[in-house]
Amino acid sequence: MTNTVVDGLPRWSLAVPPLALVVLALSWGRDLGAVLLILVCAGLGAAVIAAVHHAEVVAHRVGEPFGTLILALAVTIIEVALIVTLMASGGDKAASLARDTVFAAVMITCNGILGLALVVGSLRHKTQEFRVHASGSALAVMTALVTLSLVLPTFTTSTPGATFSSAQLAFAGATSLVMYGIFVFVQTVRHRDYFLPVDISETPAVTLTTPAYSAPVSDDIEALDPPDELDLPDELDLPAEEDEPHAAAPSGNVALVSLGLLFLCLIAVVGLAKTVSPKLESAVESAGAPLAVVGVVIALLVLLPETVAAVRAALRNRLQTSLNLALGSALASIGLTIPAIAVASIWLDGPLVLGLGGKELVLFALTVVVSMLTLATGRATLLQGAVHLMIFGSFVFLTVSP
Repeated sequence: MTNTVVDGLPRWSLAVPPLALVVLALSWGRDLGAVLLILVCAGLGAAVIAAVHHAEVVAHRVGEPFGTLILALAVTIIEVALIVTLMASGGDKAASLARDTVFAAVMITCNGILGLALVVGSLRHKTQEFRVHASGSALAVMTALVTLSLVLPTFTTSTPGATFSSAQLAFAGATSLVMYGIFVFVQTVRHRDYFLPVDISETPAVTLTTPAYSAPVSDDIEALDPPDELDLPDELDLPAEEDEPHAAAPSGNVALVSLGLLFLCLIAVVGLAKTVSPKLESAVESAGAPLAVVGVVIALLVLLPETVAAVRAALRNRLQTSLNLALGSALASIGLTIPAIAVASIWLDGPLVLGLGGKELVLFALTVVVSMLTLATGRATLLQGAVHLMIFGSFVFLTVSP
């Protein structure tokens, strides 16, 4: 019995999305008991794995960097919809929800996902290579947008508190959308080759030279000729996993099916994360931790598909794909959330707090400096990944214990 219903798609990858949506429908708006909570957690994990699988199928069909861009955009669009919905129903309590969610996404992607990919990839491959032009430009755009949208509101004087005036918010939203659009154009059209994974054939080749041969000058003895060819050692052969990207691409129909199932998986991930959030809030309140912890946990759940995809790419020695996912997700989060919030603020009541506090400003500045050092050379090691994970751990710890 074959394991596929559509060519290249395992049965489980076709069954998981509708089953996860069924679990979401059964649990939506209900108080989760022990059995239902287990079902929600199982559905959430299965939906994440299925989302990563279908994202890879689409990426294999359309090629990089379109595959990572599709995953980042899909997650971010659904995340933005969730933020706007919660802000509409949360009132003044949700005044800082957009800021907390976007900043958590930036810290998770730039330190958590990136650090984990560097550590896992370096443990297998020791040193990994990526393209400085692509990663550096993405970091520059992300830094500028975060500074404009989340740092400047702390220092503006047109309105009280860490808020923007209506004109300032409109400017920040329009600028964020335009800059993100320019970045996507550069990534997919103008300089697409910058964002492709580093091919081993692009690394400098080792030049093999033959030793110089000499012979006594004599009419009876001819000079020795060097050997015609050298046998390369077997150790230079590429590992089998490097040949995986050259497998036959899936058909257009299979890619379209995977694209639709990908969106269903992401809807299930976001919905199930929202469903389990009341239990998280109760656990956080019982522990006496700040409610901001709930936002971080939900952000972690929503970004699970990108985390798994980035780690799997790093294990295949395709660190550039991991960087595209991490930095691209951060850019999509801020580049789409701020414009959406600017439009939604027309009918949303209550203040909109965007400015970061002192602790968050320090963590963001540290993230930018360390990321610049990490991305400066085009080569990454275990140490750099450990530093990023340390910053991420500090962010989580200081969120729990401010």
